[in-house]
Amino acid sequence: MKQRIITGVVAGAIFIAFLVLGGYFFQLFVGLLTFVAMSEMFKMKGTKFLTFEGILSAIAAMVLSMPFVSNLLNMGSNGPFMLFAFFIFAMLAATVFSKDGYNIENIAFPFLSAFYIGIGFQSLSFARSADTITVLFAVFIVWAGDTGAYFVGRSFGKHKLLPAVSPHKTIEGSIGGVASAVLVSAIMLFFFRSSLPSLPIWELLLLSALFSCVAQLGDLVESSIKRHFAVKDSGKILPGHGGILDRFDSMIFVLPLMHLLGLF
Repeated sequence: MKQRIITGVVAGAIFIAFLVLGGYFFQLFVGLLTFVAMSEMFKMKGTKFLTFEGILSAIAAMVLSMPFVSNLLNMGSNGPFMLFAFFIFAMLAATVFSKDGYNIENIAFPFLSAFYIGIGFQSLSFARSADTITVLFAVFIVWAGDTGAYFVGRSFGKHKLLPAVSPHKTIEGSIGGVASAVLVSAIMLFFFRSSLPSLPIWELLLLSALFSCVAQLGDLVESSIKRHFAVKDSGKILPGHGGILDRFDSMIFVLPLMHLLGLF
C-alpha cells in the first residue's frame, strides 16, 4: 500500500505539472503515454513491439492523440483521422509484398489497439485545449469512483459484479463508486461552477453518475483484455499500480463520451 501511495503521488504530480503547462508540452506528454500504452498492448499479447508493425501502429495512435501534428501540416480538423487512415493503408499495402503470409487479420490487432488508445488520449488532448478544470473534472470522477468502489466493495461487497471478467468487483462497490463520483462532482461544482459546462447542476450530476458507470466499463474492458492474454497488469512502469493502461483505462472511455456530449 505504501508503494502504491508513493507512486500515485509522484505520478499525479507529474500529470498535474504537464496539465498546467498545457500546449505542446501536454500533447507531447500525452503522445509519450500513448506510445507506452501501445507497447503494453503488444507485450500483453506476447508480440514484439519494436517491429515495423508495432512502431507504425504506435505512430498511428500518437497521430490521433497529438492533434497539433496535423495542424503543423495544415491538414485541418480531420487531419488526425486522415493520417491514421494513411498508416492503415500502408499496412494493407504491406500484405501485397509480404512473403510470410502477412494478411488483413494480422493488421486487426495493432490498429484496433491504436484506435482504442489513440482516440482515448486524443480526447484528453482536446479536453486540455478546452480547460484545465474540465480535465480535472473527468479525472476526479474516475479517481473518486475507483476509490469509492474499492473501499465500499471491501467493506460491504457481497454480490459479484462480473466474476468472469473481474472476480473482485462487487455490485455494492460499483454503486459506492458512482455515489463517490457524484459527491466529488458536487464539490467541484461548488468551487468551480463558472469553469465547468453551463448545464443545469442536476444534469451535470446525472452525467457524473453516467461517466462513473462508463469509467467502470472502461476498467472492465481492460480487465477483459488482460484476462484474454492471461496477464495480471498491462505493465510495470507504475510500481503498485501496473502500467499506463491500468491507470488510464477508465479515462479512455469517459473522455470521448464527454467530448461526444459537447462538454468540451
